[in-house]
Amino acid sequence: MNALRDSLGRNLRQYGIVAALIIIVLLFQSMTGGRLLDPNNLAALVMQNAYVMILAIGMVAVIVAGHIDLSVGSVVAFIGGLTAIAMNQWGWPVPLAILMALIIGALVGMWQGFWVAYVGIPAFIVTLAGMLIFRGLAIVLVGQTVAPLPSTFNQIGGGSLPNFLGFAGNSDVLTIVIGLIAIAGLAFSQVRARRSLVAHGLSVEAFGLFVAKLAVMAVLIGVVAFWLSLSRGGTPVILVIVGALVLIFTFVLNRTRFGRHVYAVGGNRNAAILSGVNTKRTDFQIFINMGLLAAVAAIATTARAGAGVAAAGQNFELDAIAACFIGGTAVQGGVGKISGAMIGALIMGVLNMGLSILAVDSAWQQTIKGLVLLAAVAIDIVSKRRAALG
Repeated sequence: MNALRDSLGRNLRQYGIVAALIIIVLLFQSMTGGRLLDPNNLAALVMQNAYVMILAIGMVAVIVAGHIDLSVGSVVAFIGGLTAIAMNQWGWPVPLAILMALIIGALVGMWQGFWVAYVGIPAFIVTLAGMLIFRGLAIVLVGQTVAPLPSTFNQIGGGSLPNFLGFAGNSDVLTIVIGLIAIAGLAFSQVRARRSLVAHGLSVEAFGLFVAKLAVMAVLIGVVAFWLSLSRGGTPVILVIVGALVLIFTFVLNRTRFGRHVYAVGGNRNAAILSGVNTKRTDFQIFINMGLLAAVAAIATTARAGAGVAAAGQNFELDAIAACFIGGTAVQGGVGKISGAMIGALIMGVLNMGLSILAVDSAWQQTIKGLVLLAAVAIDIVSKRRAALG
């Protein structure tokens, strides 16, 4: 019983975020008369909030290292507009335009990372300047909407995987299979991680709590997969992209030298320097990573819109930052998980969709999201203060 109580105490924040998501979903499901979890609305929720999830993956590393990036929304508009121009006006094939977008994203990250890491200008100032610079460039490049774009490109943001396995009743079999693979992968990774902790003599959560957590996550994945299988298109292409990015960058942050250095720098920069961590190189790499993910978000956003628009990306940086903080990333740095940021992004997405279905005025939507963000950060700070005192 004591072990269970200790496990709950250590992981209370993580469990609380998941519980909050479930409560919010059930609340809006009731208030909207069941429309929130309509299969087509669920698919739309994924497509509409993919940009938040993609940007939040990179923003976790930025915030964990003690920085912030205010430029990502403008970078999305700049790269998205340039990608649209390459296909619409220059006649570039889709793969080449996508490659160009990724290269430009990396270059943008290098530009900002240089000023932060090697010149020593605070990231807040550098990325605030970047927000102005790249928004201005987007407006100059995209004087008017750039459209149409190739249908193969538009499929990235608004299309679904081809249904080559057919249907079982009204369910897309491919979506069900993907859900089962996701559950199996989750179970394997969680069991492997637990065994690794035990082998190294580190503390783990109580076995009963571990099994319960795994069961809840499996059920949630199964329910989402089943609901999506009933939607008009099945599995959105962008969901597969987001899932792949989550897996890749979770591995990078948790299992690589770069990831360990990110947490070391955010936890205690001076101690990291004394331990031999090249903090300048780590900061530089963090912003390259953020630039690449901003490019992916630009591709997804432009593909979903089917056009390059100078006004794209408005407030994207705020949504990504809010998703990270709601998902448990510490304001002071040093603590944060991509899985938590994804839950935070889903909370933001559910709030957006639920309030829109209820026809709540956009001004009130912004107010409610602001209050949710403030509450999440306040809870994080108060809980840490109590833990320090206790």
